[in-house]
Amino acid sequence: QVQLVESGGGLVQPGGSLRLSCAASGLTFGFYTMNWYRQVPGKERELVAAITSDGRNKNYASSVNGRFTISRDNAKNTVDLQMNSLKPEDTAVYYCKAVHRFSPQYYWGQGTQVTVSS
Repeated sequence: QVQLVESGGGLVQPGGSLRLSCAASGLTFGFYTMNWYRQVPGKERELVAAITSDGRNKNYASSVNGRFTISRDNAKNTVDLQMNSLKPEDTAVYYCKAVHRFSPQYYWGQGTQVTVSS
């Protein structure tokens, strides 16, 4: 079975930092593009950051570019999202998604809550 388990969410003050981690199991991790999405109630889930299977290419939503950094460790089967200079509008449930490079196959994690508030 495939499992994606997010961790690292929590409550942080504006301007603070959090590091999210997604641990994957049950799949050949190196075949997958990894993505972080977030969702606020009443809004569509949006792509925050993505990283290619080899880690060489990354992209970010304009709203987080320069503040967030996505990285992966294919030896550990993990993808992280370092979030700095957090703003209240970053508050959301953050989800990890794995997308196979050569097939329509994809998997979602359960999500982790990030709340940015004073």
